[in-house]
Amino acid sequence: MKKLLSTVLVTVLCVALFAGCSSKEEPATTASAAASAEATEAALSGTVATNGSTSMEKVIAALSEAFMAKNPDVTVTYDATGSGAGITAATDGTADIGLSSRNLKTEETGLDATVVALDGIAIIVNKSNTVTDLSLEQIAGLAKGEITNWKEVGGPDTPVVFVGREAGSGTRDGFESIVDVKDACKYEQELTSTGAVIAAVAANENAIGYASLSAVDETISAIQVGGVDCTEETVLDGSYAIQRNFNIITKQGAELSAAAKAFIEFALSDEAATIIKNAGAIPPSGK
Repeated sequence: MKKLLSTVLVTVLCVALFAGCSSKEEPATTASAAASAEATEAALSGTVATNGSTSMEKVIAALSEAFMAKNPDVTVTYDATGSGAGITAATDGTADIGLSSRNLKTEETGLDATVVALDGIAIIVNKSNTVTDLSLEQIAGLAKGEITNWKEVGGPDTPVVFVGREAGSGTRDGFESIVDVKDACKYEQELTSTGAVIAAVAANENAIGYASLSAVDETISAIQVGGVDCTEETVLDGSYAIQRNFNIITKQGAELSAAAKAFIEFALSDEAATIIKNAGAIPPSGK
């Protein structure tokens, strides 16, 4: 009887120990499998093709660099073709994401525009120009060729040279729409990038033009409009008159790749807000 009791006790003890060992190992195995599944799900690869606005270059470059650092198997490309071409690329599917520094027009249907940043359109003059402030009406007069000499607006006795972007540019569309000079501007030069406009104004003492706030540098002077500087703060609070949206354009009904979806989500995230600010634009949230 004693031997039988001992045998039973030993058997029960072994079963308990085995069960205990199994229960300790199982959560670890389950956790490991879950972590592996999560890592597999989170892994992204492939190419995200973006195309469009030259004014958005710094913003997209900064966002792309940060996104690729987080996702080393993804390549984000950028083709600086202008807003009109970017919208077309999204429409015909030659790019995953179109980039436009103007809002969609009524006839541009079947597309979604998502605001990724805000931007001021700075009015720029040569650094030697003594004019520091212009009203919207004066800017319109200069653009339409109604004001032909700088002395008419308090500047030097020299001719006005008006420089701007080519037809189809989002910056041009934004400027002309807000200043109410659509199709009425008298351009001395129509250039294909924001950088080219800045360079032209920097090289000509009589020149005036417009450029994205995010692209303005020390080679030119950004003047006040109606007594208000073009800054992140004045764009965000609405006190600066000439401003527009930076938009991500996607085709309605098109199935984006996982990488493209993730890039858009990243561009709209709180983390991206700091990146956008450092690139010279303003996050829509103001963060």
